[in-house]
Amino acid sequence: MSRRPAAPPRDCALCPRLAGFRAENRARFPDWHNAPVASFGPLDAPLLIVGLAPGLRGANRTGRPFTGDWAGELLYATLLRFGLAEGVYGARPQDGLRLTRARICNAVRCVPPGNRPTPAEIAACNPFLAAEIAAMPRLRAVLALGAIAHGAVLRALGRRASSARFAHGALHALDGLTLADSYHCSRYNTNTGRLTEAMFHDVFAQLLPRLAPASGARTPG
Repeated sequence: MSRRPAAPPRDCALCPRLAGFRAENRARFPDWHNAPVASFGPLDAPLLIVGLAPGLRGANRTGRPFTGDWAGELLYATLLRFGLAEGVYGARPQDGLRLTRARICNAVRCVPPGNRPTPAEIAACNPFLAAEIAAMPRLRAVLALGAIAHGAVLRALGRRASSARFAHGALHALDGLTLADSYHCSRYNTNTGRLTEAMFHDVFAQLLPRLAPASGARTPG
């Protein structure tokens, strides 16, 4: 069994701006999660989905990635459609939804003001993403939701940003893994038509065959 990857503590102080925003939200919304959001899904999954950061009224409120906002509606419906999850998404951690062949995390674990983490905050949180990837022995593919998540994955893998350019629908072969790109499934992107449901489904349709087991499992490093 894989060892649990390192994760930021509840009162992580690596990013002063994010810690200050967290304190403000704890005062305003004492019943919310208001802490770094842990990953969701099994460590032995073949797919890791990497988002940008928790949404203020989504994962920052509920404590589960992509739970409680529009992005989760599209993401979890798609995971259910493609057999990567079981149950019914109810926009709350107690809905009974279970991921079976996917795990979800964010490039930045704490909610940033205006949904915009700084480059320094992305870099400070990157070791947690690297630990996440290293702890998944059967990992076959990583799906980056947006260009920032794409860059964070490359950094976590020790790759240069120029080694794989972000493009919606692109599949990059990296160190025995497939890095797949999609526009983020945010309400803004779907409302403006930048990302349609069909476009999002196409990414998963292309990725699914690449999740088949290889002859040997990856060894966490």
